Amino acid sequence: MKIRILTVFALLLINGCASMNNTQSGTLTGGALGAGAGAAIGGIIGGGKGAAIGAGSGAVLGAGAGYLWSQRMEEQKKQMEAATAGTGVEVSQTEDNRLKLNIPSDISFDSGKSNIKPNLQPILDSFATTLKNNPNTVVTIIGHTDNTGSDSVNNPLSINRASSTRDYLANRGVAINRIQIDGRGSREPIAANDVPANRAKNRRVEIFVSEIQPPPSGTPVAPQQQ
Repeated sequence: MKIRILTVFALLLINGCASMNNTQSGTLTGGALGAGAGAAIGGIIGGGKGAAIGAGSGAVLGAGAGYLWSQRMEEQKKQMEAATAGTGVEVSQTEDNRLKLNIPSDISFDSGKSNIKPNLQPILDSFATTLKNNPNTVVTIIGHTDNTGSDSVNNPLSINRASSTRDYLANRGVAINRIQIDGRGSREPIAANDVPANRAKNRRVEIFVSEIQPPPSGTPVAPQQQ
């Protein structure tokens, strides 16, 4: 019964986040989810007695999890919106507080190629500058292809496109250990692969910038049960 009450309370907190800004909402949502999960785990392990401890430790973990949308991230978003205006690059804030750049194939890579096209270079130059100005962020670059050709071709091609983007940023002074890459081949289309225009939409590179939210300083650690 206690666990059920705590879980309901966590859900009420999450609903209340709608009236807050992104940073407040992300912190409170993580804390509420952590509290609910921690209470449930603590209750199961301790036969109900560990619910309070579980809720406390879960809230600490939950509040520290997720991404922070800080003023620095907002400024980086505005800078990239200005740098990419009219290029077809989509700049957005994701639901989990990451900055996303969706770069279409017409300015990024030729079909079947992983060499960065000249039109993309000034965009990546500006992006590298914003990354150096916001050093507490990490970057994930994901390459995609359309469904033309086999997986044996598309999978390495998508990784090579992400790798080329990473290497370009590294050559512009971004620490390479801040950048992770992945390739999804044709597995995650955003349009039907039925006509050339839609296939072009699927040939893309997505770049995500994340600022990890640290746990609150001085947060007490819940004692372990003996």
